[in-house]
Order: sequence, then C-alpha cells, then structure tokens
Amino acid sequence: MAISYKDSGVDVERGYEAVRLMKEHVKSTYTEGVLGDIGSFGGFFAMPKGMKEPVLVAGTDGVGTKLKYAIISEKYNTIGIDAVAMCVNDIVCQGAKPLFFLDYFASGKLDPAQVAEVVSGVAEGCRQSGAALIGGETAEMPGFYPGGDFDVAGFAVGVVDKKKIINGSNIKSGDVLIGLRSSGIHSNGYSLVRKLWGEDVEDLKKYDADLGAAPLDVLLTPTKIYVKSILALIDKVKVKGIAHITGGGFIENIPRIFPEGIGCRIDTKSYEVPQIFKLMAKKAKITKQQAYNTFNMGIGMVVCVAKKDVDAAIAQLESTGESCAVLGKTVKGSGVILK
Repeated sequence: MAISYKDSGVDVERGYEAVRLMKEHVKSTYTEGVLGDIGSFGGFFAMPKGMKEPVLVAGTDGVGTKLKYAIISEKYNTIGIDAVAMCVNDIVCQGAKPLFFLDYFASGKLDPAQVAEVVSGVAEGCRQSGAALIGGETAEMPGFYPGGDFDVAGFAVGVVDKKKIINGSNIKSGDVLIGLRSSGIHSNGYSLVRKLWGEDVEDLKKYDADLGAAPLDVLLTPTKIYVKSILALIDKVKVKGIAHITGGGFIENIPRIFPEGIGCRIDTKSYEVPQIFKLMAKKAKITKQQAYNTFNMGIGMVVCVAKKDVDAAIAQLESTGESCAVLGKTVKGSGVILK
C-alpha cells in the first residue's frame, strides 16, 4: 500500500493556505527597497543609496520559552513582535538601520490560522522597526513538536555607513549611561519566570493584587522596539555605545560595549523598578546581583554618551516617546558595580 506525504503527517495544502493568509501581513511591511517582482526562492532587497561605505549588520534570535505562554493561552498575535524585536534591537546597537527581516516558524501540525496570527505580529514588529518582511520558512514537522507546540525565530539585516558604526571604542571613564525603560520582561529569563508563575492558564488569567494585573497579560507583553528612537538619537547626538539588555541582564550586556579597562557604576535607585521584577526576585529568593544578571529590571536599552551630551540625549529620546533615567557612569576597571 502506498503511503503519501499527507499520510506521514505533512499536508502541503495547509502550507499553501498559511501562505495565502500571510500575504496581506507581509505586504504591509514593504518598503521602497523591496523588489517583490523578482524570483520566489529568495527575497530581494536593493541597497539604499547615499552611503560612502555601506556595511551590512546582521542578527538572529528566537523568543525562547516565552512561547509557552502564547501556546497555553492561544494568544499568538504578539509573539512575532518579540521575534523581530530581539533581532532589530541588537543590530541598531551598532547604529544600523534595519532593512529586512526573515522569519522561521515550525510546528508538529500546521494550523494556517495560527501561523497567520503569529506572522501578523512579525509584520507589526517589522512596521515598528521599518524593516521589510521579505521571506521566511514555514515548516511542518510531525512527531517533532508535541501537541500544539511550535517555535518561531528570525533574522534581520541592517546597514550603516562604515564611518558611523557604533562600537564603544571611544568610551572613557566619566561617560554617562542612560537607560531606556522596557515594556516589561521582554523575552529573556522565561525559564525562571515559568518556574515562578507556573503554566496553569486559568490561574494566570486571574487578577493578581500584588501585580496589579492578571499575570498572563504582563508575561505576554511584547518586547519594546527601540529602533526609531535610537536612530533619531544618533542622528542628533554623538552616541558612544549602545547595549541591548537581554539575557544576562545588566551584568553581562553593558560591559560588552566597553573597551579594555573600563567598567561602570550603576545606581539602582535612579529609577523605579517595575513591580513584576520585584515580585519575581522575591518569589525566587535571589540577590540583587542575581536579579540584575537575569532580567532587564525595567531597562531595555542603555546608551553611553559624554557628560556634556546627557541633556541633549534625554531631550531627544523623550521627544520620541521614550522614558529615560541616568543610570550611572563609566569608571576605570571592569564589569558592573551595583549600588
């Protein structure tokens, strides 16, 4: 007896339907660089003009176990924003303007409506960052992902003129670190988050007086995309370095932008830490150092500027809707000192 591909668990018709449902979302992200009428096996994008030495900057990332909360709640329209944010927030740290994005979605059994909802979030993230969604992959892998589980990841490419690359090389002692508020936990630390809050969807939907909200609403808040604010900032102010506060929190990410022999002092009382982080630290019984080495603690991006440029930087960031705090300054030494 013959065994078809469909018999093995892969239904190509579901794939065709998913693509059909995605098209509207994908087209909503197109920018002038998209060459949508050329080819079908690869996405085409024309390099922007006006740069003397254009340099491509690429980043790839996933959403991690935050996906579990999207799956158990059957709320799929925000997780794609996270996938885009994790990539574009990384590449803008080098001063790169995102050009395009590609996504990857894989599940055990393809649900076209589910895929389309996830991609609607990807498209929203692309619109927020100015990137065009020019392609991707939708994989049906029976027997590999159990139940309704799926994975989503992405890949972003941006461009910056070589002379304008931001790499932290000219940071020196006495420079100032400005923090941009996060929208919440973003997309890191969720393996610990899930230990603390569990996965009972009914409990997660109940109002939590300590949190001031239903936990699920807080846990699924999408990652903030800082691209347009950062690009506007570096057009007005000399920015020496930018750190995206992701896995490893303050402790791991801020020193990545410093040259040898430079560290920093952070005043943790310089801003109000959101309640979710206080509750998680309390529930987990972790130290301040551990908390700041796991979560973003309410700060999603850190920019480093000279002392003379602080006021101008804050004014510019606030003009684009960012909430900022002067976190501390750079010092001779290494690592992050919390006080």
